[in-house]
Amino acid sequence: METMEFARMLGGFADDKKAGDIVIMELGGLTDIADSFVIVSGTSERHVRTIADGVKEGMKKEGARPLAVEGYDEGRWVILDYQNVIVHVFLESLRELYDLESLWIEAKKHRIKKEKKNVEVGNEQRKS
Repeated sequence: METMEFARMLGGFADDKKAGDIVIMELGGLTDIADSFVIVSGTSERHVRTIADGVKEGMKKEGARPLAVEGYDEGRWVILDYQNVIVHVFLESLRELYDLESLWIEAKKHRIKKEKKNVEVGNEQRKS
């Protein structure tokens, strides 16, 4: 699987847990750290851990486990290292503070936009 497809899958698992502002940054040629970052936001420490759990569980079903996990216990900034792709799950306020998107300004960025899904409520349908 190519790196961008892998990064989109990771972003999709984060989206499944209602992560906010999902950005994939292509870092190839800019650093040896990773080929891509997936950066997402959570609204609380619990939400950050839930997003991280969702990514780990989704990837486990795909047969991949992170090489390392950092920050999970604190739940403020969780890093999941999948070798070529590193997932950063931030509290919204910390994401603004560290501003990785500006630090790697040269990186090509892709946003994963949430698709509206129909949700049935009783006899009605509404968009969520």
